[in-house]
Amino acid sequence: MKKAIMAKKIGMTQIFDENANLIPVTVLEAGPCTVVQKKTKENDGYEAIQVGFINKKEKAVIKPEAGHFEKAGVEPKKYLKEFRFDDCSAFEVGGEIKAEVFVKGDKVDVAGVTKGKGYTSSIKKYGYSRGPMAHGSKYHRHAGSMGAATNPGRVMKGKGLPSRMGGDNVTIQNLEIVRVDADKNLILIKGCVPGPKGTVVTVKNSVKHSK
Repeated sequence: MKKAIMAKKIGMTQIFDENANLIPVTVLEAGPCTVVQKKTKENDGYEAIQVGFINKKEKAVIKPEAGHFEKAGVEPKKYLKEFRFDDCSAFEVGGEIKAEVFVKGDKVDVAGVTKGKGYTSSIKKYGYSRGPMAHGSKYHRHAGSMGAATNPGRVMKGKGLPSRMGGDNVTIQNLEIVRVDADKNLILIKGCVPGPKGTVVTVKNSVKHSK
């Protein structure tokens, strides 16, 4: 069965397993997510559920959003996400998806937005080598040669130049869940996940281990 949930990244820590091995883990506050809408093949052409995560202040809700949440009978949510499942009959509008849908040992894919680094040089972004740092050198941290003289006489496609770094949508696949605390809605995942503390990520069944 496919499973998915939205979660907030709390941070990283370390735990010990049964064999006293030290495991670095990322702590996620997974849900509870509220089902805001169900989409059906008859009305929308496909089956999916729309879930909301983290309550939103009423004064920050615009009228179309307010009507959407009022129709579902749920509190306004800050984040909305659609999940497609083969069978959505088990979900009802107003129902909740909690961390307990996952268990220890599950393999998951975590998607989120990476940390923004701002405008960076090609040395930092692509790992280019710098030039000589001597006083006579006129080339220190420049991007380097731009082309091949008069032929072809242009900057080749794919040349790494200074630009914005980070802030990209990234999915890390095949991560392992090492602990689930259903009472506190916490999921501990082995390794790291995209984004800084407080970012919202999506946790789904791993496509490499889905049945």
